[in-house]
Amino acid sequence: MYSKPRYNPKLKRSRPKYGNKKTVVHGIKFDSKWESERYLYLKSLEKAGRITDLELQPRYNLMVNDQKICAYVADFKYNKENADGIWEHIVEDAKGVETPEFKLKKKLMKAVLGIEIYLSKKSS
Repeated sequence: MYSKPRYNPKLKRSRPKYGNKKTVVHGIKFDSKWESERYLYLKSLEKAGRITDLELQPRYNLMVNDQKICAYVADFKYNKENADGIWEHIVEDAKGVETPEFKLKKKLMKAVLGIEIYLSKKSS
């Protein structure tokens, strides 16, 4: 008699929750196509001298009273000259959807480290 195969969650093909598609550009893996597009744009700005010190996936440990609460990994970190000619340190995340976890970590970054996260959203 034929029996139905048992369900194996490891064999299940899952789609990304927010529809992102992992992409590889210049040998670098990105979590979404939008993040890879943003990387290429920032690289062009760096080449033109409009930003400096572009870094991918900078990690920040969020500590309160010497206790690690969590870690935040941004998509990009770089320096950019503002309208007054002063170079600013920018931490950026390329997001299609602002998740509750991201919103919380964004607030923690501001409260604990005084760092504002610049959010680059893909326009529809």
